[in-house]
Amino acid sequence: MAGPESRHEVGGPIAHGGNLSRARALFPHAPEPWIDLSTGISPYSYPHSPIPGNAFARLPEPALAQELKSIAANAYGAPSATHIAAGPGTQILLPIVAGLMGSGVNRAGVLSPTYAEHARAARLSGLDVTETEDLERLAAGRLAVIVNPNNPTGRVISKSDLLALAALMRAKGGLLVVDEAFMDVSDAESVADAVEEGGLVVLRSFGKFYGMAGLRLGFAMAHPDIVGKIEDRLGPWAVSGPALHIAGEALADDGWQRAMRTTLKADAARLDGLLAAAGVPVAGGTSLFRFIRDARVQTLFRHLGEGGILARRFEERPDDLRIGLPGRDDWARVEEALKTF
Repeated sequence: MAGPESRHEVGGPIAHGGNLSRARALFPHAPEPWIDLSTGISPYSYPHSPIPGNAFARLPEPALAQELKSIAANAYGAPSATHIAAGPGTQILLPIVAGLMGSGVNRAGVLSPTYAEHARAARLSGLDVTETEDLERLAAGRLAVIVNPNNPTGRVISKSDLLALAALMRAKGGLLVVDEAFMDVSDAESVADAVEEGGLVVLRSFGKFYGMAGLRLGFAMAHPDIVGKIEDRLGPWAVSGPALHIAGEALADDGWQRAMRTTLKADAARLDGLLAAAGVPVAGGTSLFRFIRDARVQTLFRHLGEGGILARRFEERPDDLRIGLPGRDDWARVEEALKTF
């Protein structure tokens, strides 16, 4: 990003973490298997019970989808099941939500730097998008987007500030979208309990905290009128049978959730220690990823890559790097790589 505010043209898909084919092309002599630390996905997958065979053989039952909405509303703090829509990942929900604003002269603001797909989805919906670091400027358009806690910096916006902005957007028929993809591992306050007031959509990702990104499941919480519009665009059977089974268990498992938050927090502290020993300061992040802002990050990215370890760099911000948590069997290689940096 050239400055505190920038505008980009609509383009093709944005580069993200998790692309091991690209990593192998960049570092053809790196040892296998690769350790992928380029995403903010937990290395610990939820230990669900066996998936019933009919979950694959039959179309998803509407009653199970409704039950999942009730469980999710309880887990995330939404007022009721009528305030929540479930879809095949928040990535699918982004353009649907942005499209609720229509096109033409409408403007959108995205609090930056952040997950780039929000701005792209808004542009694809015909909105004129400004990416800004100024919270107050977000209210200039009809759509405002904030990732909270932020990816990749870990920045947190207070609940009071978010609700004040939502009130401003609501008063002019606009919408505030708060992406809480990493709220499961944060001490920040969710605003999901305030969606009944209108002018607010809260997104939650299932796969990151539960270590099951491939399941493709996400939720949008909003006033029932907005939820109805989102579900109309999603159509029937938006969530697969296996996803209904797994998420229904996971979102109700308070004991596992508490234990996993403790584990992830300890792992994040362990990674901070390894980075500090290598002379690399941690500037932020969450307990699912660490954020580095340093002039040496391109060198660190290459050093790790040559060792078969993939981190997430950002072409538009060459001093920024994000590093996820190693899995149980990967710590020794990561520690050795950082020792030799």
